[in-house]
Amino acid sequence: MKFLQIQTYCKTQVINHLNECTMKNRLIIYLAFIGFIALFVSCEKDEDKVVMLEAPAVPSIVTLPNLTLQRINATDTVEFMATPVDPGFNASTKYFIEAAIAGTNFADPLVVYTGVKITSIKMTVSYLNGILLKKFDADKITSLDFRLRSVLVVDAGTGAPGTSDMPFEYVSLVKTADVTIYGLPRLDLINSGLVQKIESPVGNGIYNGFVKLDATKAFTLLDPDSDMSYGAAGSALAVNGAGIIAGASGWHQFSADVNALTYSVSEYQIGLVGSATPNAWNSPDTKMNYDSKSGTWKITVDLIDGEYKFRKNDGWAWNLGLAKGGSKVDLVHNGDNIAVKAGNYTLTLTIVNDAGEIGTFTIVKN
Repeated sequence: MKFLQIQTYCKTQVINHLNECTMKNRLIIYLAFIGFIALFVSCEKDEDKVVMLEAPAVPSIVTLPNLTLQRINATDTVEFMATPVDPGFNASTKYFIEAAIAGTNFADPLVVYTGVKITSIKMTVSYLNGILLKKFDADKITSLDFRLRSVLVVDAGTGAPGTSDMPFEYVSLVKTADVTIYGLPRLDLINSGLVQKIESPVGNGIYNGFVKLDATKAFTLLDPDSDMSYGAAGSALAVNGAGIIAGASGWHQFSADVNALTYSVSEYQIGLVGSATPNAWNSPDTKMNYDSKSGTWKITVDLIDGEYKFRKNDGWAWNLGLAKGGSKVDLVHNGDNIAVKAGNYTLTLTIVNDAGEIGTFTIVKN
């Protein structure tokens, strides 16, 4: 009888233990399920996290436009078509279409386009022709390599890869094409003391450009295509007119309209001013020279420890300094002074817009 009681007791304990284990297992499964739901919800909440592909799809140039450029088609539109970079998320990307002499591995590239849009880039024939003329010869066939370069910045201020100091860069495969650039209609300056010209980008009889003039030299204009000569008749332009005399020596912006027979000439001298420059913050500024091929202003100069800025015509109405919060090469009107250590430097200034409110520059120690 006692044996039967003990047996019954043991069975009861085993059943209770099994029930307890079952409840514990159910509790564990229930908690695990709750955890999975929480993880799922958490993932949904974190769906805006940036996850970059291990091998982002590089950008590509789909088609190049017809690059046999002709003056008669100056106002026509050409189109570059491309695909963007795909890093696996919506990235803030800047694109550059670059051109270089074929086979040079882009040792000296020319930027044809820069911007954030890339699938369809349109520009006029005259605009593209003008850009290509900055580096490549006119009126001849030149084989050029083209590539599309993309720069991604996903964060800033940390110094890590993907920041403004170490951006991600992806480059397309190269496309090669034969390019013909047309020379612009021009008026040559005769007896100005230098071989120089002003040009008509669309061939409509309106010519302009930067020229370096000597106030002691009267010059005329010659159209080499028609062999017609132009000069001054008071303040107007005239066929076979008298010599034109500038009010001061130095660089000027010069324009002439042979249809309306008008011209204008205005001083346009870009210089360096500041404690690091030879004349400190005083006028006259240390003048730069214009490079018509690249469309930039250049100077090689000895500087001392100090600061400098760029300005026009020895005045503060137009001046460029560093942009606040920009890169180390971005310039804006009334920007910050630029610090420099003593040395001999070559500076190159690119004025981005006609108003002269934006620019970029390079400074190389020799």
